[in-house]
Amino acid sequence: MPQKAKTSSNTIRLGLIQHASPPDVPAAKNLKKAMDMMRDAASQGCTLLLTQELFTAHYFCQVEDAAMFALAQTIPGPTSEKLCALAKKLKVEIAASLFEKRTQGVFHNTTIVINAKGVIIGKYRKMHIPDDPRFYEKFYFTPGDAGAPAPGRPHPRGNAEAHAGWQVHQLANAKMGTLICWDQWYPEAARLTALRGAQILTYPTAIGYAHHIEPADEPARQAESWQTMMRSHAIANGVFVATINRIGVEGELTFWGQSFVADPGGRVIAQASPDQEEILAVDCDLSLIDKLRVNWPFLRDRRIDAYGDLTKRFID
Repeated sequence: MPQKAKTSSNTIRLGLIQHASPPDVPAAKNLKKAMDMMRDAASQGCTLLLTQELFTAHYFCQVEDAAMFALAQTIPGPTSEKLCALAKKLKVEIAASLFEKRTQGVFHNTTIVINAKGVIIGKYRKMHIPDDPRFYEKFYFTPGDAGAPAPGRPHPRGNAEAHAGWQVHQLANAKMGTLICWDQWYPEAARLTALRGAQILTYPTAIGYAHHIEPADEPARQAESWQTMMRSHAIANGVFVATINRIGVEGELTFWGQSFVADPGGRVIAQASPDQEEILAVDCDLSLIDKLRVNWPFLRDRRIDAYGDLTKRFID
């Protein structure tokens, strides 16, 4: 049964949209399903709706196929325009993961952030791009541009660079940092985004296991590592972390769902099932950030004078 939405000005209700995106289903149908789920989430009081990675299509990166570039769209484009209209109608904010065609021959794995007026207020292009069996993303995606200015500072090369690198977006009641899937394994990404003021880190995700290859205990081990890593981001930075995964079998991959939200102490406060389409409605009390950071002052005690070697590939 839907929970009654909290009314505290410190609380934001997230709506994580977890579903399957089968290869034999057209993108338009997947989009419609996700938008119907968004309407349902809004009716449950969710004010920030979060999609899984590349939610309108199957996870096409299992193979290198130039035909898949036809799935990409410009931003603004047909899909983003539909989402903007929905956000305006529902008076909600949406963070949606899309396959972006930036220009001829340059494509990104991109999250757009839409405010409750239906306006795109931010764009994050995935920075860490994997290239592994069944995750051949380097064939498709150019890494996000590095070197974005801190919020409020003009970029020396002008507004065209405003969407580059690590991003924090000012929502109505919170500051959100948008990272994507493979970014979740890198503490540097979480830290640099949190240092820009993020109170919530979001990770739209497409992660699963090769069901016909992996040993019987391997899926559980991988899922535990995946969750542990993001719980550690929540703890180390004193922020909420929300990750939104897909479900279902696509080609050689079984996606394990289990979308979840962790609080600033790393406690998992809500988690979806491994194999069901569902909306995970989660209240996040942002006042917990103050409490946790006072008791665990990790940001205070950082030795910022001693981290220069992090810019090296390896310290030989």
